[in-house]
Amino acid sequence: MKSIKVIGIDLGATNISGGLVQGKSLSSIQSMRIRSMGTEEDVIQDVFSMADRLVEPGVAGIGIGVPSVVDLEQGIVYDVQHIPSWRAVPLKSIMEKRYGVPVFVNNDANCFVLGEFYFGKGIGSKNLIGLTIGTGLGAGIIIHGQLYAGPNCGAGEFGMVDYLDHCFEYYASGQFFSNVYQLDGQEVYEQARVGDPAALRLYAEMGLHLGNAIRMIMYTYDPSLIILGGSVRFAYPFFSETMWRQIGTFAYSKSVEKLKIELSELENSGIFGAAGLYYANAE
Repeated sequence: MKSIKVIGIDLGATNISGGLVQGKSLSSIQSMRIRSMGTEEDVIQDVFSMADRLVEPGVAGIGIGVPSVVDLEQGIVYDVQHIPSWRAVPLKSIMEKRYGVPVFVNNDANCFVLGEFYFGKGIGSKNLIGLTIGTGLGAGIIIHGQLYAGPNCGAGEFGMVDYLDHCFEYYASGQFFSNVYQLDGQEVYEQARVGDPAALRLYAEMGLHLGNAIRMIMYTYDPSLIILGGSVRFAYPFFSETMWRQIGTFAYSKSVEKLKIELSELENSGIFGAAGLYYANAE
C-alpha cells in the first residue's frame, strides 16, 4: 500500500474531483465542473479530462465513486442522479480501454466507508457502517474487513426503509427541515449555531429520528462502529443528545455500551474512498 499509486475519482452531480493516492498521502488534487445536462459522451469526456490530469507512470489502478447503483462485475453505471444521459454506461470497460490499468467503480456511499476503513476513523475496525447524512441518508457496510455492497450494489440503503408515513431519509437527514417544516436546512443550522431555541428544538427532533435509524441498523448489522459523514455531521452537537437517548432504548444494553459513533474527519473522503476500491479488490 505504501508504494502503490492509485487514482481516486469522485463523480458528483455537478462536479468531479480526483487525486493521486499513495500510501496515506493525497496529491495532485483536481476539481472541475461537469456537463451534467450534456450527452453521455460529454460526461465521459469530462471523466477523461479529470483522469488525464492525474495519470502518470506507475499508476496501478483507478477507482471511481458515482452517486448511483453499479453492476460491480461489469462496472456498468445505471441511472446517475442529476446526470440524465447516464442511464447505462459501461464505465469500467471504457476507462480500462483508454488507460490500460484496472478500473473499479462503485457507489459513493460505499466509497465513503472504504475511505474511512483504509484512511480514516475506521482503521483497525472490522465491522463498521459509514453513514452519510446530507440531503439524503446513505450508508456503506464493512463486514469482517470486507465491503458488502450486495448483489445489486443496493446494500446500505437504510434511508429508503419505511418509517412513520414516509421513510427514514425523509426524517433523519437534511431533508427533515424542508419536508416536515418547510424550512431551509442551512438557515436552521445558522440559527442553531447562535443558540436559537426553536432551531435547537428542530435538531433535537431530527436527532430522535436519526436515533431510530441507528437502532434499526444495530438490529440488522450489529456494527461495532458507526462513522457519520455528510454535511449534517457538523451539527452533531445539536442532535447528539436526543440521538443517543433514542439509541439507549435498544433492547440489548450491552450493544449500546459497546457501540462507538465517530464523526468523519477525512478531508477529500470521496477521493480517498474511490482509491480504496483498488485496495478492496486487490486484497
